[in-house]
Amino acid sequence: MLRRPIVPTLLGSIRRLLLTPSMADVTFEVRGFPVTPSEVTRRLEAIPQSVVCGFEWGIDARDQWEVERRLGLVEPEFRGFAYEGATMAFTVLDAMGGGRGHRTRDLLMGPGRPHIFLTYIGVGFAMARLPRPLWKKVMPDLTGSDYYPVMTWLAVDGYAFDRAYFDTRRYVDEQRPLAPYPWEGTPDYFPRAADQGIGRSLWFIHGGDPLAVAAAVRRFAGHRHADLWSGAGLAATFAGGATPDGLRVLRDEAGEYLPELAQGSVFAAKARHYAGFVPEHTEAAAAVLAGLTIEGAVALADTTAVAPRDAGQVPAYEMWRGNVRGRLAAANVS
Repeated sequence: MLRRPIVPTLLGSIRRLLLTPSMADVTFEVRGFPVTPSEVTRRLEAIPQSVVCGFEWGIDARDQWEVERRLGLVEPEFRGFAYEGATMAFTVLDAMGGGRGHRTRDLLMGPGRPHIFLTYIGVGFAMARLPRPLWKKVMPDLTGSDYYPVMTWLAVDGYAFDRAYFDTRRYVDEQRPLAPYPWEGTPDYFPRAADQGIGRSLWFIHGGDPLAVAAAVRRFAGHRHADLWSGAGLAATFAGGATPDGLRVLRDEAGEYLPELAQGSVFAAKARHYAGFVPEHTEAAAAVLAGLTIEGAVALADTTAVAPRDAGQVPAYEMWRGNVRGRLAAANVS
């Protein structure tokens, strides 16, 4: 059976021009981030650039096969980030179509399933470009999918990461909080999930420099530090960018928030393992930040997971995070 040629649609091209930053727009220099260009920072820049590629392929695509084929050509270390971008595109298209589309669900229940942690973040990137009244339409029903709906809080994380990355002055330099929203019916937890995304952004904004990241966290109000450190640990482990010595500095700088830093690292190791590709930098970070092998981190995540029905006023996602922190603290990761 012959496939249609892979050519962009006119409407898709218009949407891409209106909604997508260019490859240059996401570089640290153009964003004005305080980093010295190096091989490490260029490697980190390749992550948002992979998201841009995924979005462009998704917004222009005629069908899912086309997107899946393109995403399959991305090297494994960056493929999940490209899936983030494609999910962002499909979420925008579904929401702008009145919420009747099923592109996002088909992607997340199909080829995007191994990357579910990152595709949830891609939904959050779409939220940053959609008016809030449409947010109730962005998360499809993924019943039957692993980690649904527990991990959908990663969409809020992704939304906040996007806001901090593209409006750094407001959300990082001035530390302005993001307005709450009743995600999963729990508006009180929204700011905490958002701070986890802002913490992830600090790793990129400061080019993986542990001392600069630590200094940035300390400029925020004290009650925000725990979630910011968790986000930094997740980014350092999933994205890489630090040497083992740098990771030890990050660990030391976290101080009393080491269990939070380590919890973020455990979730990152779990996400990488679930996607089927674990880079060396993820292994190194899990060992330094959490004192665990990848297998140990995955086992810890799996044995502390919480089902939605077991949660009360506190989201199951936060209960899961708390269980991981508790185990780490008991193991003297403190």
